Amino acid sequence: MSFPLIGLTTYGRDGDNRFYLPAPYVDAVRRAGGLPVLLPPGESNPKGLFDKLDGLILTGGGDLDPTLYGGRSHPTIYMVDRERDRSEMSLVEQSLESKLPTFGICRGSQMINVALGGTLVEHLPDLVGDAIPHRLPPREPTSHPIKLDSGSHLAKILSQIEFSAPSWHHQAVRRLAPGLRSVAQAPDGTIEAVEYPDHPWLIGVQWHPELAADQEPLHQKLFDELVKAASERRRKTSS
Repeated sequence: MSFPLIGLTTYGRDGDNRFYLPAPYVDAVRRAGGLPVLLPPGESNPKGLFDKLDGLILTGGGDLDPTLYGGRSHPTIYMVDRERDRSEMSLVEQSLESKLPTFGICRGSQMINVALGGTLVEHLPDLVGDAIPHRLPPREPTSHPIKLDSGSHLAKILSQIEFSAPSWHHQAVRRLAPGLRSVAQAPDGTIEAVEYPDHPWLIGVQWHPELAADQEPLHQKLFDELVKAASERRRKTSS
């Protein structure tokens, strides 16, 4: 039996000129039965690599360049990496064309929205205040309640519509891209998950399931279902 290949986008270059990715993403894919393949930005033949994948995870990290969505500069925007932005925009476009099972996490969910023509809130507290913290100062994770739409793909996967989730962001979807659906909200109304009904498996979540997946089966289930969809696609395309 061959394991489905799951591409995971990496962060850009760090201060020591190394690409990197936090281990919990890789751990969650391995627990689900997938074989992680790291995708650093700037690949010279992205389609050649993409065509070998069975599934894709757009990971978290720094902020998108606000010029991509007609946004404004803000003093809290950090770790903008235009090379990564370009690479991930291309991956979203290829995912739509090939119907590759795709899962966006935090920044990855925002990238899906922007790549499809949506916009972002540059700094969430400016819009919704601090009653529901989405991260702690200076830039640390927290948790808060999530409520899913009962008819969503996510609700079907998780078999429940209310739960607490790890949160670590200061931006979020402002205007939904054409074709995307908002399927989860925080108590302050922040969009916490999106789906693309015209794609068999394209989901973005604003929270960080990888941070809790080793302890909470609810969050691991998202990776399990992605890998399951990737396995089914691999079987169909190889038969």
